[in-house]
Amino acid sequence: MTKTFHTSGRRKLAIARATITDGKGIIRINKRLLDHYNPLLGKLKISEPLHIAGDEIVKKVDINVFVQGGGWLGQSEASRLAIAKALVGYTGSKKLEKDFLAYDRNLLVADVRRKEPYKPNDSKARAKRQKSYR
Repeated sequence: MTKTFHTSGRRKLAIARATITDGKGIIRINKRLLDHYNPLLGKLKISEPLHIAGDEIVKKVDINVFVQGGGWLGQSEASRLAIAKALVGYTGSKKLEKDFLAYDRNLLVADVRRKEPYKPNDSKARAKRQKSYR
């Protein structure tokens, strides 16, 4: 029986769901291999937890990520979070968790900031229009 682990990651409006299973080191994002993922900066962001984990772990597992919503950067960061959480949960390694946190806390902890809604009768979220009576 194969070992499986499911987890999710969120960033802005993007939601990524990652499934990690025993395998041969194949990483897919929305049914597309990571090597064919565009843009390049997104691919590099997604591969950060894979480089930190090392080949000895990554070569033994297959990772499938389904991500939707938001823009390409939010999707990349959501996928990165989901992959890192999946690797830590699958291996159960405290050392790997400490390595991720030492590199970047956002690999394991979600960034909860969201876009602020527009206010009524205004075209922006924050500053009101100034009035001049001259």
